[in-house]
Amino acid sequence: MKRSTRIRPSEITPEIAYRSRREFLARLVGAGFTASLPATAQEVLTVNLVERPLKFTRNTRYSIAEQANSYAEITGYNNFYEFGTGKEDPAENAHRLRPRPWSVIVEGECEKPGRLALEDLLAPHPLEERIYRLRCVEAWSMVVPWLGFPLGDLLKRFEPTSRAKFVELTTLLDPKQMPGQRSNVLDWPYVEGLRMDEAMHPLAIMAVGLYGKWLPNQNGAPLRLVVPWKYGFKSVKSIVRIRFTERMPSTSWPISAPREYGFFANVNPAVDHPRWSQKSERRIGSANFLARQPTLAFNGYANEVAGLYRGMDLARWF
Repeated sequence: MKRSTRIRPSEITPEIAYRSRREFLARLVGAGFTASLPATAQEVLTVNLVERPLKFTRNTRYSIAEQANSYAEITGYNNFYEFGTGKEDPAENAHRLRPRPWSVIVEGECEKPGRLALEDLLAPHPLEERIYRLRCVEAWSMVVPWLGFPLGDLLKRFEPTSRAKFVELTTLLDPKQMPGQRSNVLDWPYVEGLRMDEAMHPLAIMAVGLYGKWLPNQNGAPLRLVVPWKYGFKSVKSIVRIRFTERMPSTSWPISAPREYGFFANVNPAVDHPRWSQKSERRIGSANFLARQPTLAFNGYANEVAGLYRGMDLARWF
């Protein structure tokens, strides 16, 4: 099954336009004109221009109390098939990715479609640190201090219509930058999606950093989704397209292996993967990596999200 909405390198903002824009912004900063901008916009421009550490506030309401994994663990052990299928492949190969300049196309069932440069997309959104569990379908887990903002706040800017029942998100397609896309392990580009009520839930965030820094390439730079109650493959990385749809989008892993991966992908210890159990998991970085701990329903976020699926057969809609 082939999709016609592939993202070509030419769809990203041309470098000459990007450099002109950045030189203009630099002159504004030097001349003091950013004083008239909102504080969040000034912060984003400053960070982009001089690459200082990101500023953020800690969101204690949605952060868990568990010890976060180290920066080295989070950036050295990843699933990002665009850079290879091995867990260390992304850290080794992701230097090829150019996360600046970057833009995102927004289309579909919304009143305000268009293309936004990354700076314009981020500017209205103050950053929060949220410490979330990350649970992968291969039964390993981490705890990550993401920096981001609610996905729902971003989506509201484009005024989705009443016909928008789902949101589809697509990764960059460029095999020169992403050598894993030269393989046929998946039907590229990588596509994921959420039901609109899932996308608008305050736990779902767009992440742009971790540990006070911009996202490393291997972790999904410059913009990725984080949906902490779902298996990690739902959290699409290096996003270049957002599309509002009336019908459930066809997404990458259910296309590739429909018996093994469903659209909803909620963490559920009662529903095993056909090739292994999901009842327990290994925590990356633990003193005994082979030791296992029980998997929590909805990855421990049941109190917040279980109501989204009331009445659904979660074994059928896995």
